[in-house]
Amino acid sequence: MQFRALRVSVAGIFLLIVSAAAWPRLPVAASSQESILIIRGAIVVDGAGAGAARKDVLIRGDRIVAVDANLETPAGARVIDADGKTLIPGLFDLHTHLPYSSVGGLAGDWSKNLLAYLYCGVTSVVDFGTYPETFGPMRQLTDSGAVLSPRLSLAARLTTPGGHGAEGGRSDIFTLEVSTPEQARSAVRRILPYRPDVIKVFTDGWRYGAAPDMSSMNEETLAAIVAEAHNNGIEVLTHTVTLARAKIAARAGVDVIAHGIGDADVDDELIELMKQNATAYASTLAVYEPRGRDASTALLTTVLDPSARARLDRQAAGSRAGSIPAPRQRRWKFLQNNVASLRRAGVRMAVGTDAGVTGAHHGWATLRELKLLVNAGMTPIEAITSATGASAKAIGVDAERGTIAPGKLADLVIVGGAPHRDIDDIDRIERVILGGKEIDRGQLAASIADPAFQPIPAIPAPLLLDDFQRADGRSHVNSLWINGAESGHDNSRILFGRVLRAPRDYALSAIAKMAEREISYATVNLPLSPGAVVPVNASFYRGVRFDARGDGEYRLTVQTMSVRDGAWHQAAFRVQPLWQTVTVPFAALRQRPAGQSIPWTGHDLLMLSFEISRPAGETGWLELDNVRFYR
Repeated sequence: MQFRALRVSVAGIFLLIVSAAAWPRLPVAASSQESILIIRGAIVVDGAGAGAARKDVLIRGDRIVAVDANLETPAGARVIDADGKTLIPGLFDLHTHLPYSSVGGLAGDWSKNLLAYLYCGVTSVVDFGTYPETFGPMRQLTDSGAVLSPRLSLAARLTTPGGHGAEGGRSDIFTLEVSTPEQARSAVRRILPYRPDVIKVFTDGWRYGAAPDMSSMNEETLAAIVAEAHNNGIEVLTHTVTLARAKIAARAGVDVIAHGIGDADVDDELIELMKQNATAYASTLAVYEPRGRDASTALLTTVLDPSARARLDRQAAGSRAGSIPAPRQRRWKFLQNNVASLRRAGVRMAVGTDAGVTGAHHGWATLRELKLLVNAGMTPIEAITSATGASAKAIGVDAERGTIAPGKLADLVIVGGAPHRDIDDIDRIERVILGGKEIDRGQLAASIADPAFQPIPAIPAPLLLDDFQRADGRSHVNSLWINGAESGHDNSRILFGRVLRAPRDYALSAIAKMAEREISYATVNLPLSPGAVVPVNASFYRGVRFDARGDGEYRLTVQTMSVRDGAWHQAAFRVQPLWQTVTVPFAALRQRPAGQSIPWTGHDLLMLSFEISRPAGETGWLELDNVRFYR
């Protein structure tokens, strides 16, 4: 399918700081506005690397107010007996792709992916899989309480022309392409109005020896991105996978080198650069581990929804054990060695997983990463610290979270056993507390196990979608038209914008140059709400109507929130060079791929896509006006 609409569930709970000094060992009366919770007798691993000790933790509202042995119980406090258990800060994952299913061939369910993180004790997530148009709606969903989610940092993405991150056939705004310092500064300024939490930069085009290398970013351009971002209080994380590019990233002053260095052993020069510039290292071992991707555990079964589990089971049944390719074995050895070397040198280690990529399952991969870090030479406490306090510091949120200390947000995880001694115990999560409130993990598991997609409340669809009278590229429903094409750098290209149809009457004009491929297409896409985050309910309409002119056959695709297994609804239409009105009844939409048996309801529409498909190398064009539903 051409361009997948983005469905988003996110977190971002902004809470007030209370004074740490206000809460000594004295009893505290409960306020009618704030709950009081005390966790008694846990072995506290504070996330700051200070070791482990038996203590009580007192929480008022959303904040930790005291951490000490033998605290008195305030009147009205709820008590959790954690004797024999371990208390750690909520975990971080600095490298995720929330829109993706980690099981190939399936559409990702944002809401369930977010629930999987919470179930696994991951209370802070950095997402690299959305684009700036989605940020506002995502934050609105969180603020309204419509979505349950970890705290989420949303990343704007930059790369080079022909670089990794730009080959997905997604819109130009999804990943901005820059190759000079001037372009870099301009791109950062362009995305500032969207208030990105971090910036993700694809700096390294090495494809692990498995495919031809893509382009890489020069130091001057990366340094300009970092300077502009830091001037605006934004951290920069990179996709960097080679030693030479890691040195460029460290010299440029990036905050986190994400992914591991897999082509060589790190050297003293890199270590010194990373320490001088306080650059953290987040090696995504969980996505690179040369293991069977069908390995199943009780935890994994819980955090995968039924369709993902079923497909994973089918893949496992049909798979055969084979040898690991030599390039992958070589890379894995470098990845492990480099974790050990950087740890010994005192470089700050953080935790990321690349979750959402096939085999790196949301939530589960974060816990798996801790085990792999220990296998690579870290101690269990060092691994836990990397996933908590060190990761918080790496993205500049350590004043608020990441450690168990007075004044910090009460994002906490109670684990059975002693993960600070035996990291395998990290799977034995019993309770998750987010902002002082315990999350019902049983309900999380039940929601994940529901075959249906997690609901995001739909808004009524308006009659008119766009008449192209706005000059800012936005539709009548305030969404930004975006382009799409086949995946790959050699994809079809499309230019579109407003043209005059008559005096003071505008239309959309799209011109596409087809790729040199057997199957080539390009699309102009109309999100039915900003970023195609919130679905619209069009069930009270009969279909779509629009004015059009062109030179042959085109396709209209209607994407819905309840898409499964890569299915969507599509109809062909034909127009000539003279303007005409095209009517596409919902009843005429055919499911693609065929045989998927997804009923059409019209209650959760996300996006309309107008597709131009022509023979390889040819040019196609289409003009549109007055796009609307009809009764």
